[in-house]
Amino acid sequence: MDSSKFSRRLRQLARLLTSAAIFALPMIAMAPARADSIDQRNELIAHFVNDMHADPLVADCAAHGNFVASTSTVIDHVDFPPEAFDSAHAEIKPWNQPFDQGKQRITVDNIVTVEGQGIPRETSRAPYPLSFRCGYVGTQMLAFTWNDPVPPLKAHNEGSSRKKGKRRHGGHAAGHTSGNAVKHSAKQKKSSAKSSAKH
Repeated sequence: MDSSKFSRRLRQLARLLTSAAIFALPMIAMAPARADSIDQRNELIAHFVNDMHADPLVADCAAHGNFVASTSTVIDHVDFPPEAFDSAHAEIKPWNQPFDQGKQRITVDNIVTVEGQGIPRETSRAPYPLSFRCGYVGTQMLAFTWNDPVPPLKAHNEGSSRKKGKRRHGGHAAGHTSGNAVKHSAKQKKSSAKSSAKH
């Protein structure tokens, strides 16, 4: 009896461990990739600060912009020429208000802007002038935008479906309005005719 309880518990433990191992596999697989990208980003920041004399916040913003732009379907990589980190092309501006009026309304202490060149995947095309804007509280980046040369598809789909919906709704509403206006106009004519006949 004791041995059957022991073997049942042993089977339950084995099932739990198997489930935990299966659940942990994707995390284990993702961890090295994430560590690599963090290491690459840190190396890039160090390069911008040490070799190109960038302010650490500007370097951080540029490294983040580089990472985000590298996910674009049209940009192969981002180049930051030596002048990218001078005061004419990079800025740290005290802010102390919301980053923007859209989804990133979080209040930040500083806004950092830095410019780079998006080298296109299509070799015949000219580089894209890129501008990255980062919002910081202390040294922590809390918000980010950039002038993505490829607008998000979601915005296009939502915009086109909204327009179609408005057109249908607008046409439908216009039909109702004109129909009601005709009926209303006819009623007004009848009441006007009655009142003039009385006079």
